[in-house]
Amino acid sequence: MSLVKSISGIRGTIGGRVGEGLNPVDIVRFTAAYATQRRAALPDNKTIVVGRDARLSGQMVEHIVCGTLMGMGYHVVNIGLATTPTTELAVTGEKAAGGIILTASHNPKQWNALKLLNEQGEFLNDAEGKEVLAIAEREDFTFAEVDDLGQMTNKDYLPYHVEQVLKLKLVDAEAIRQRDFTVAIDCVNSVGGLAIPAILKAVGVKKIIELNCTPNGHFPHNPEPLPQHLTEISDLLKSGKADVGFVVDPDVDRLAIICENGEMFGEEYTLVSVADYILRHTPGNTVSNMSSTRALSDVTRAHGGEYSASAVGEVNVVAEMKRVGAVIGGEGNGGVIYPECHYGRDALVGIALFLSHLAHLDMKVSALRRTLPEYCISKNRIDLTPDTDVDAILARVKDLYKNERVNDRDGVKIDFANGWVHLRKSNTEPIIRVYSEAATMEEANALAQQVMTVVKG
Repeated sequence: MSLVKSISGIRGTIGGRVGEGLNPVDIVRFTAAYATQRRAALPDNKTIVVGRDARLSGQMVEHIVCGTLMGMGYHVVNIGLATTPTTELAVTGEKAAGGIILTASHNPKQWNALKLLNEQGEFLNDAEGKEVLAIAEREDFTFAEVDDLGQMTNKDYLPYHVEQVLKLKLVDAEAIRQRDFTVAIDCVNSVGGLAIPAILKAVGVKKIIELNCTPNGHFPHNPEPLPQHLTEISDLLKSGKADVGFVVDPDVDRLAIICENGEMFGEEYTLVSVADYILRHTPGNTVSNMSSTRALSDVTRAHGGEYSASAVGEVNVVAEMKRVGAVIGGEGNGGVIYPECHYGRDALVGIALFLSHLAHLDMKVSALRRTLPEYCISKNRIDLTPDTDVDAILARVKDLYKNERVNDRDGVKIDFANGWVHLRKSNTEPIIRVYSEAATMEEANALAQQVMTVVKG
């Protein structure tokens, strides 16, 4: 059993003993700690939004979280099956003190998590996250007396989310409608099965081929939208039945695109292509994290803007975007953050903007991909044991490559003449992520293996 406690939320495998997995006792403890932190931050705001993905444990976790919040004296706006970006928008829509998203994102079915939002519908910052963990450790919370218990209201926020996307100036539903695209989608039997058809129909797509769109939590393949997991939709595109394919993770904040010939567009290039479209119309600055492709930097500078890299993690990307006034940003895992809508990764926004871009260019998806700078990124991992000393490993790597350009802002990133390698401990899984990029996949893999050999001793 696993329980990962970090500033980005509480994530664990369902079941197990207290403190060893995500079980009812720990769910109550961390929910109450979050409510205590929100009460101190906003003592007069008694509303919190709760949304969840469709994974098998979702209903159980939802009942416990909502009941705990009511027991802490909060009015709960329960939006039920909802994407992460929908929940983020609901927080500001309700003028709530915060929100809790019940999703383990791309993790397999045995995982679930509590992702914690502030009153802006954004993830808690480092200080707030650490405060929640400290409160949970001390069990320093007080439940409401009977006359002060909270109530719960059920609402559907998907129509509001779709409406906000349609309001974006650069979403051109008429151009999309005229192109008469056939779109294939794989929503891994989670909430994307509700949200993605809704946004496609709203922007004028009439022909939708739905794969795995029943939100029952029975993931038909590994839910992380990586090429090796997407053979079904890739084969469908190869047969010539659709113009483009879209794949989302269980909570719909990541977007992968499949070309009309069945080839992967490249999850790294979701943000790059959308940024290229945005920058053509609203030049400005961009941000992605240190583990993302340098293609975004190339595109940004070609449009006269400046590119900045942040530490990994959505909260860090958002902070850097605000600092530099970025017009578009996100992460290389298919996460598009468009401030014109909200500061959160949003696959609905990504789809609407990408289709608008494709409609304006009047070309096939594979041709659009060839217009972007070409890099190959290799994503690897090293599994950790409880005894692994990650800090010692990173210090050894930093020392061994001290003659190269080394950035230790977030893990260790080594810039070589022909590419880069970035090692960092995951906030969500017991692994070290090892990302590398070069002109070819062979070179990127070779860089990663070179460093991983050092790590493994």
